[in-house]
Amino acid sequence: MKKYIVLALVSALFAVTFSSCRKDEPLDKDSIIVMDNYIQNDFDKWLEANFVNPYNINFKYRYQIDESNRSYYTIPASYDNAVIMAHLVKYLCIDSYDEVAGVNFTRQYFPKMFFVIGEWEYNNNGTMILGTAEGGKKILLTGVNWIPKVLAGTFNPNYDTARGLNHYYIKTIHHEFTHILNQTKDFPVEFSQITPNDYVASDWSNSPYNVGYLERGFISSYAQHSDREDFAEMMSIYVTNPQEYWDGLLIEAGAAGATLIKAKLDLVKSYMKVTFDIDLDQLRATILRRQEDVKAGQVDLTSLAIN
Repeated sequence: MKKYIVLALVSALFAVTFSSCRKDEPLDKDSIIVMDNYIQNDFDKWLEANFVNPYNINFKYRYQIDESNRSYYTIPASYDNAVIMAHLVKYLCIDSYDEVAGVNFTRQYFPKMFFVIGEWEYNNNGTMILGTAEGGKKILLTGVNWIPKVLAGTFNPNYDTARGLNHYYIKTIHHEFTHILNQTKDFPVEFSQITPNDYVASDWSNSPYNVGYLERGFISSYAQHSDREDFAEMMSIYVTNPQEYWDGLLIEAGAAGATLIKAKLDLVKSYMKVTFDIDLDQLRATILRRQEDVKAGQVDLTSLAIN
């Protein structure tokens, strides 16, 4: 299991609510996804039209303990917040790859299950898990019940709506999707040789590694965990942030650190272009444009109308 973890905020983090979905009968002869024998509500019908039928993706919002990590206290995502999360996944992630790489790419490579829970998964070392990817097939998204505050820009005073969405949700999806792509076709061995002796595994969140990581050639503290997490952090941070933000990180990294980070980015770009024919700068421009649409209120995140 690949885990994407960030340092937990010391500020108040309260519990909220959630729900998930099981399997039973095929929706049609072409679908691999099966559903429970419950009566479909409007959200179920919207998910069928926007996730299941076009992509064979099962977006689970009804709580299911077997899909959760029993090592953590988990709670359901509320119905309303699950609706918002589904729209965000569709508009900012699935539709972005459709636009840049084509729907056949998305159908082939995008994970076939999303499972959402209401609260973050907290570790006893002061970190929290924002999401995980399993076997190239499933992405878990946590903390879904905090979406209203994140959208309002009130969850963390350091983040406006766009930065908050990236930090807590959208970057996580792109990070985990990078792992899935790497499981399909591994990244170049040259990437691991740029900073081969500086990965610190689980110590990434502890002193002295939780500071000065940019100068050491890592785009985030968590990137120091391993070469695989480093690659996924490079990819996800790059495509979800504007150039001025990226340039600021390079300035902070100094000449030596910036050289290492640039070398890593070149390999990430080459990997995506050569392996999947995806221009990473075009993908970033698409994601950022769509983020601005959400921030400007131009996307209805609650509609369950089926076109």
